[in-house]
Amino acid sequence: MAKLTVDRMAVEQKTVLVRVDFNVPLADGKVTDDTRIQAALPTIRHLRDRGARVVLMSHLGRPKGQAKPALSLAPVARRLAELLGAPVAFAADCIGEPARQAVAALAPGGVVLLENLRFHPEEEKNDEGFAKALASLGDAYVSDAFGTVHRAHASTEGVARQFAQAGCGFLIAKELEFLGKVMEAPESPFVAVIGGAKVGDKIAVIRSLLLRADTLLIGGGMAYTFLKAQGHTVGNSLLDEPHLELAGELMQEARQQGKALLLPEDHLIAASFDKDAKAETCGIDIPAGKLGMDIGPRTLQRYSEALRDARMVLWNGPMGVFEFPAFREGTFAIARTLADCGGITVVGGGDSVAAVNQAGVAGRISHISTGGGASLEFLEGRTLPGIAVLTEA
Repeated sequence: MAKLTVDRMAVEQKTVLVRVDFNVPLADGKVTDDTRIQAALPTIRHLRDRGARVVLMSHLGRPKGQAKPALSLAPVARRLAELLGAPVAFAADCIGEPARQAVAALAPGGVVLLENLRFHPEEEKNDEGFAKALASLGDAYVSDAFGTVHRAHASTEGVARQFAQAGCGFLIAKELEFLGKVMEAPESPFVAVIGGAKVGDKIAVIRSLLLRADTLLIGGGMAYTFLKAQGHTVGNSLLDEPHLELAGELMQEARQQGKALLLPEDHLIAASFDKDAKAETCGIDIPAGKLGMDIGPRTLQRYSEALRDARMVLWNGPMGVFEFPAFREGTFAIARTLADCGGITVVGGGDSVAAVNQAGVAGRISHISTGGGASLEFLEGRTLPGIAVLTEA
């Protein structure tokens, strides 16, 4: 998966078109979480330091091909300027005269952010004419928006084809390094922690990891589907009914491959799905009228023991309803155990990323993936069009 990286490209005095992921939350015209902007800073700073003119392009939200003022990237340009400590120009459109003029006005080291790509329906259609219009704004192309590379859009796939070389920024390079290790050279013992709501959402990931991991720890809502498939009672817990039979097949596949697939043996339960619900502990069978909300203390101890000696851990999906204070301990404790295990730790998926941040251990995780859907598809072993199109190292 080694791709040409920005530090190996000749960018001095060139105008470099950079696809970033500035799809950030806004409120009252201000950015409320700048994590994704921060993630792009190393690539932007590197290009500025080399005297390149930096042309940034991104999408924001789902405007469905229409210009919607509420989804303008103007507030993002303001926040980026604060983080860079340097002016950031803003172009009122991503193609045409406004974009051309803004780019032409750049001095070496200057930065401009183009308006929301998805204001044009051609972006998501990967329209060749639109890709060429974007490409005309730069001399070189760098992709650094990992969260978008699983989509063949004009700014991620089509535009890269317009350049003799298309490189990746430091963010994508790091994603490929760590997710590549998981897929191609996992260190044993390799433990995968898979949570989330539905088995159906993670079938391909579980199958892929059964080929690579030594142990799979299952938590979150999907655990109840596996337990039901084993014949246990799950009360009113979340159940992925259409995939019950498949859950049984996955457990059989794990046995045939000699892999350990561990399920909760006790639970934190509640009478209702409510943030103020009272937590109770029960064994493996959940009584009628109750629903599972988190893994129980015995499960947590067993899972933590499996993680402590791991040389590599992949975590995708929470253990329970960690948004509710009474049911956060399973997820937060797994986050702390990961931080302490001493192996290579890779965390992906929005909820898992939120959990390591809230548990205060993000700085002790080897790699936190910025691409939810992209990282899942990568782990499934699928080709990501926005990566495949980049120049080999």
